[in-house]
Amino acid sequence: MVNSKKNKQTVPDVKQWQKRFWIAYFSVMGFVVLLFTAISLGLLGFMPSFEELENPKSNLASEIISADQELLGKYYIENRSNIHYSDLSPNLVNAIIATEDARFEKHAGVDVRALFRVTFGIMTGSNKGGGSTLTQQLAKNLFPRKANRNIFETVFIKLKEWVTAIKLERNYTKEEIIAMYFNTVEFGSNSFGIKSAAKTFFNKTPAELNIEESAMLVGMLKAPTWFSPVRNPERAMKRREVVLHQMQKYDYISEQQYDSIRVIPLDMSRFRQQDHTSGYATYFREYLRLAMSAKKPSRKNYIDKKMFAEDSLQWETNPIYGWIEKNPKPDGSNYNLYKDGLRIYTTINSRMQRYAEEAVAEHLGGELQPAFFKHWKGRDEAPFDFPKSQVKDEARKLMIASMKRSDRYRRMKAADMPDDSINLAFSTPVPMKVFTWKGELDTIMSPWDSIRYCKFFLQAGLMSVEPQTGFLRAYVGGINYSHFQFDHVKMAKRQVGSTFKPFVYTLAMQEGDLSPCSKVANIQYSIDLPEGGRWEPRNSNDYKQGEMVTLKEALANSINWISAFLIKRYSPMAVIKIARKMGVVSPIDAVPAISLGTPDLTLYEMVGAMNTYAAKGVYIEPLFITRIEDKNGNVLARFMPRQEEAMSEETAFLMLELMKGVVESGTGVRLRYKYGINYPVAGKTGTTQNNSDGWFMGLTPDLVTGVWVGGEDRSIRFRTITLGQGANMALPIWALYMNRIYADNKLNLSKSDFERPTAPLSVETNCAKFEEAQKKQNKNPYETNDF
Repeated sequence: MVNSKKNKQTVPDVKQWQKRFWIAYFSVMGFVVLLFTAISLGLLGFMPSFEELENPKSNLASEIISADQELLGKYYIENRSNIHYSDLSPNLVNAIIATEDARFEKHAGVDVRALFRVTFGIMTGSNKGGGSTLTQQLAKNLFPRKANRNIFETVFIKLKEWVTAIKLERNYTKEEIIAMYFNTVEFGSNSFGIKSAAKTFFNKTPAELNIEESAMLVGMLKAPTWFSPVRNPERAMKRREVVLHQMQKYDYISEQQYDSIRVIPLDMSRFRQQDHTSGYATYFREYLRLAMSAKKPSRKNYIDKKMFAEDSLQWETNPIYGWIEKNPKPDGSNYNLYKDGLRIYTTINSRMQRYAEEAVAEHLGGELQPAFFKHWKGRDEAPFDFPKSQVKDEARKLMIASMKRSDRYRRMKAADMPDDSINLAFSTPVPMKVFTWKGELDTIMSPWDSIRYCKFFLQAGLMSVEPQTGFLRAYVGGINYSHFQFDHVKMAKRQVGSTFKPFVYTLAMQEGDLSPCSKVANIQYSIDLPEGGRWEPRNSNDYKQGEMVTLKEALANSINWISAFLIKRYSPMAVIKIARKMGVVSPIDAVPAISLGTPDLTLYEMVGAMNTYAAKGVYIEPLFITRIEDKNGNVLARFMPRQEEAMSEETAFLMLELMKGVVESGTGVRLRYKYGINYPVAGKTGTTQNNSDGWFMGLTPDLVTGVWVGGEDRSIRFRTITLGQGANMALPIWALYMNRIYADNKLNLSKSDFERPTAPLSVETNCAKFEEAQKKQNKNPYETNDF
């Protein structure tokens, strides 16, 4: 009887406990469902919408891409560029799955088995590895956690990441999630995302990475600085071995591969930390940035009216200038070069750009700069060429002006430091890196002495344009952007010397009353000036003085007296007018002296103008961008060059024939005997007063290139014409550059002659035939002594 009563009491107790269990179970489950529903709906704090998952906010670098599809550089806050799954090496995918999420293909964003493993590890005090899946890590990367959070906030954030991970799995394929993950991770050394990391550490694309390179990069993700192969190579080596072991454990590589690869030493010879001062086309990239970011000119911001007029004309006629301000986004905001991931397709050819920079370095670093050092060795006033009575004061003025342009001085002034403190700082030696042609040199030097040190280095500019299209193919603004950031292609205006003479000769060919074979007396000409007095130039050499010379001879040997004859015949205003048609926008005074090259112009203007001859008389404004795309590949803008007929096709061809004489027998003849360039080239050398500037313009049917060489200041120069002439300073760079280009069969540039006009020429260009014809008609070749 007693046992029977106990059994009756036990049955209700069991049922009661079962009831409580199921109530508790469903309550917990209901709470969990409600909790995750509230989290998913954003009731418990921010949750990304589908649109935000599709377009996560991240700072994407804008890429500058060459015409041959090479990456020239980037503009960025974070050096990050996105890739697709197809751009990844399988080695990268295998390494990341083996190391971070072996069950990646089997879970739906949250790995329950991994969570139980982690929980068991915590309860037993043993380390069983992490429980976050790659998708959860991606959620954390896309929507970073805030700092200084408490335990409850951490739990909620973790739950939110679970929900976000599940959403990601529902909306993206596994391949897309892998690609997104690699786009969001940081590798250190200013590399965000796998594309930047592959370029920085191995100078490769992600698709080109081998097993050991992939393992190293994946291993770095745990702690980029701690496992950096640059800072901590031993740790990086051990961490790479861990990744390789995981790959072998999950059968991505064999045991034999593991044993052989794990002992391969780290090779960081290709490591290059990327920034805006490194790589190729640095000056061009800065010019491009300034052009696209330009603001509409406002008269109140300009002291110089002429400069305001120049910039206003550029703004109005060139759609690339101020593109960001002119082309807002659909929402009305402006594009950001540093965040919006634009893809800017340029006309630069990466191979030509490399050859151009190599040519500048070879001539200046290997020949001209050592000659300049030797030339000024032992002279106290070096490198300034002033009269002895003035050199000390004038040199100091230039030094002070350079000091005031320096960032160091501007920072001190902005901090309201008194002048005596600034002067003391500039005279105090400090550790610094200075430029040499053999690489940066660590030294101790006062900032004042460093200014004088830098002034010893000759500067250079080079620009190449394709005649048929106006596409800018190479752009070298200086010798080293890290140390000398002034652009000698677009910003510097220097006296152009005899390279201006073709503008004068163009009038003679255009009017039709003179030809390349017309003869003129090589005597001094005198021109009355409006303000009184006379202008009577001197010749720079004694070539056939007092004799009759053809215009071809005169231009080839840069005879000043013949240029004076022509400017008197056609007037300075007529010369300025033709220069304007050929793209020259800088101010030019209407004086006879311009026939000898007194105007200050940019190399950019000169190359664009000379290109008119090779382009059959059509001025084509140099074009440096073909299109701009957004981060998704949508074309935002396309660009075509502005064109204007400047002269007839026959006039352009006659000028090419004239300028070929410069290379065949004139001031550019060393192209033939020293550099072995025997194909047709039209050219013009230029040397300015006191050898301050050396120029060379070289034209071929497929490429027009201009080179300038000189000091930072006009008083920094060679003291002799032998060393300081354009044929010695600038021409060799052109020759070295072109020899590299013609040695590259992939570029396939023609060595043929310039194409003749389709219509018969009205004059004879072969002067031997011209004279023979004149003799048969019992006539003297055309000559004049009108003045």
